[in-house]
Amino acid sequence: MKKILVTGLGNPGRKYKETRHNIGFWVVDRLAEQASLAFKEERVPPKYQIADAHLWGQKVFLLKPMEYMNRSGGPVERVASYYEIMPEDILVVHDDVDVRLGRLKFVRSGGHGGHNGIRSIIERLGTRNFPRLKIGIGRPPENVPADKYVLSRFSTEELGTVREVVELAVRGIEEFVKNGIDSAMNKFNGIEVAPS
Repeated sequence: MKKILVTGLGNPGRKYKETRHNIGFWVVDRLAEQASLAFKEERVPPKYQIADAHLWGQKVFLLKPMEYMNRSGGPVERVASYYEIMPEDILVVHDDVDVRLGRLKFVRSGGHGGHNGIRSIIERLGTRNFPRLKIGIGRPPENVPADKYVLSRFSTEELGTVREVVELAVRGIEEFVKNGIDSAMNKFNGIEVAPS
């Protein structure tokens, strides 16, 4: 039985809870909810919340780093090292401004693309070779800086689409756990949720 770490990225605290940058937390929270799992908190730095269960024939750990985004790598490195989880079995779920709202994209590896959470994980793991699930949040409107945009909340009109994408992401994670990154890429990368 393989050990798989599914890490959702976000910022801790109520202030950031419903922002675009925290969509990784939304996905992991929804997966935990569906699997009836409760997160345990590790309060000694690097702080994180973790849950684990046997899901879809594998031992799956769900992780939410409770450090700010640019320090996400510390909790990921700590948990991966402790449980001896290989980089290719770490799926990082995060927001992406280059993916349209209503879409998601599995990738096998790559650079950080300007995402501070991914940058931190690459630095701490010492490799770019870990799979990601990018959740599209769309490009910022003109005259809105990217850092302000990612920390803004979804509009009421967008929320229906976002919830559907979160459900789609959970199904995609199931496919990843069962059959690996190639199968998840083939089955989910072309799907687009219509605006609701």
